[in-house]
Amino acid sequence: MNQTALLQIAERLERLAGRLPSKIRKAVLSELTPLKQLFLQQRPPRFLFIGSSKMPMQQIINTLFAPGVQEQTNVAVMPVHRWTDWNIPGRGTISVLDAREASDFVETQVEEDLKRQPADIIFFFDDGELDLQKLPASAEVKIVGVSVGPGKRVAQLVEALKAQPAMRDRLLSVVPLTGEVSTETQRLMSVLAKQLPNEAKVEMIRISRDRDAQHHVAHILVKSTTAICTAIGTQPIPLADLPILTSLQLMMISGIMHISGRERSLRAATEFVGALGANVGAALLLREGARAILKFFPGWGNVVCGLVAGSGTYGIGRAATAFFIHGVSLKAARQTYFRSRKKRRLLHEAARTPS
Repeated sequence: MNQTALLQIAERLERLAGRLPSKIRKAVLSELTPLKQLFLQQRPPRFLFIGSSKMPMQQIINTLFAPGVQEQTNVAVMPVHRWTDWNIPGRGTISVLDAREASDFVETQVEEDLKRQPADIIFFFDDGELDLQKLPASAEVKIVGVSVGPGKRVAQLVEALKAQPAMRDRLLSVVPLTGEVSTETQRLMSVLAKQLPNEAKVEMIRISRDRDAQHHVAHILVKSTTAICTAIGTQPIPLADLPILTSLQLMMISGIMHISGRERSLRAATEFVGALGANVGAALLLREGARAILKFFPGWGNVVCGLVAGSGTYGIGRAATAFFIHGVSLKAARQTYFRSRKKRRLLHEAARTPS
């Protein structure tokens, strides 16, 4: 599933939302916002490197962002002191502006680039030769300290960064960079995945393969998709509009696949749904049949139909998360689907039962 297909689904959903009652329309569009940020507006995270360090960029990128990757990271063109995209094979891309030890003239170029594309996070490098009493106070961007000097220099860098109020509140972490993989650099990947804006979050998660971050974004995806399907499911929309809900559920699955490090694929998502025993299309048709019967019970008919759409979507999302991110077997994922669908429905029914 490419960006064009995702955009078409989002546009169709927005058109459908435009025909819904105002209150439901606002709810649908608000849940659609994080999905658009995460997947339609997805871009590489942008990191600004400043400070002092003569360590080659290739070594920095490999140590910080590609530990355990067999192939070397690569860059097609490497302009000096400009935003440069580094591809991490099989994972993703980061964009780096290397302004370490930049001259006054270069700083002007860097500022122009930053106006055009602001940095998401600043990496401040210290090779043990900087005057830590004269650290730059830059824009309101989160900072990561990177110590390339002696071991005791890490503590000195932490102290110096925290001593400046303008930098203290923006400091995410200080890590030693020895050229080898360390627990600190691995932990940093998790921090970055959480701190980056939604637009850059998915790419960072694909690079870091951080399980907690994967689960967090998958939860957002399942929650928003379930809310949209539940809201739309309560409305008597035409049968011609039902495929958009099917597409939305398949988009949710392919999104979870993408977060896990796989390629997005509608075909694979459809096969997964079939393997679960969750026939989405049939379920939607049954929903309309149920609506015809339940129309004799004003109000409750729409509620029940919404629960059918919502609980099914939630169950599929939980099963996809378990299978693609946590690596459970298909049998276990199927059990998760039926268990989650039932639990979701019971929770909604309990919430609507007068005390």
